[in-house]
Amino acid sequence: MKRAIVAAVVVLVAGAALYWFLHGRKPAATHYETAKVTRGNITARVTATGTLSALVTVQVGSQVSGRISQINVDFNSPVKKGQIVARIDPQLFAAALENAKANVVAAQGQVAQAKANAKNLDLQRQRSRKLREQNLVAQADLDTAEAAADAAAANVNVQEGQLAQAKAQLHQAQVNLDYTTIISPTDGTVISRAVDVGQTVAASLQAPTLFTIAQDLTKMQVDTSVAEADVGKLKPQMPSTFTVDAYPTERFRGMVRQIRNAPTTVQNVVTYDAVIDVDNTDLKLKPGMTANVTFVYAEKKDVLRVPNAAMRFKPPAELLAPAAPSGGAAAAQRPTAGGPGAGGAPGAASRHGRGAGGPSDQKQVWVLRGDKPTPINVKVGVSDGTLSEIVEGDVKEGDEVVTDIATGGKSGGPPAGGPRFRGF
Repeated sequence: MKRAIVAAVVVLVAGAALYWFLHGRKPAATHYETAKVTRGNITARVTATGTLSALVTVQVGSQVSGRISQINVDFNSPVKKGQIVARIDPQLFAAALENAKANVVAAQGQVAQAKANAKNLDLQRQRSRKLREQNLVAQADLDTAEAAADAAAANVNVQEGQLAQAKAQLHQAQVNLDYTTIISPTDGTVISRAVDVGQTVAASLQAPTLFTIAQDLTKMQVDTSVAEADVGKLKPQMPSTFTVDAYPTERFRGMVRQIRNAPTTVQNVVTYDAVIDVDNTDLKLKPGMTANVTFVYAEKKDVLRVPNAAMRFKPPAELLAPAAPSGGAAAAQRPTAGGPGAGGAPGAASRHGRGAGGPSDQKQVWVLRGDKPTPINVKVGVSDGTLSEIVEGDVKEGDEVVTDIATGGKSGGPPAGGPRFRGF
């Protein structure tokens, strides 16, 4: 009897516990993380990195091989066009010049000798002709005299050709000797020196670089690497600003001169060179500095702005079922995973401040109407990567747009009925 009573009590307690577990728990409260729709300015930017360089940089090399015997300039030395900057030991080239001169003199003597011989044989031919007319010599003797005279005349041409070759070699020897004097091809500043006195340079395959001269350091340029997705936003004469690590608190200004069509591909990433002209009158900027460049390609004043996080927000399934998008003719289908209604926002995941992140400018935000989020379709304009301009849509300044959802009164907890939803 006692066992039956105990068993009945256990069954009743278990049933009550099961009923409480199934029906007695209160649903966790839903907490919405929101941001306000504001009015203000939006500036769309493209950022890139680049390298400073002089407008014209000349590499001064050597046309001949030899030992450096003299250096007249050093790093940062100002130079003028035609100024002697270095010399190569000229002794071997001077000896080659003397040898070439001697060859010219010898060739001139050979020409004179050939002309004298040709003149003598021509006289013999004339005498043979007269004697032949008197039948005093055989025809064979006349033919021999004719051939000898013609050969002598041809030999004169040969010797004159050799004289011309000797003169050409003399000119080459003179040019090589002149090349032992290294001169500056332009006005500028020496920014690099690659040789010392006593060092031997070899110019057998290509001219070795001895000095690098920047023409004018008061005017410089920045060669930037702009991503292919952003290059269409740039155009010539567009203003830009940049900073360098040497002066982190100072912003320098420049102007886009050209956007070069030649692509650069590194690890399947395509970039284009946007060249920026920079005034460097105070000579603060130096060649080789890394510039962090910002291009402003769009700017809107006093516009309605919504955080991009609100357009990346994807609600849980229980909100999707009863909610119907609003917005009249601009209404789109309910957002699905990866769809345009709840997917990326303009400039989402872009550190360059791109405009609309997807192919369409139609996006969707969830606005709190009372305590319930309502989907609103909007048309977006310029974006700076954090905020986007609202061009059309049933959204006004001060509206609360949902950027995240949590339960239990704490952000970061799982929502009722499933895992937490975030618009990443």
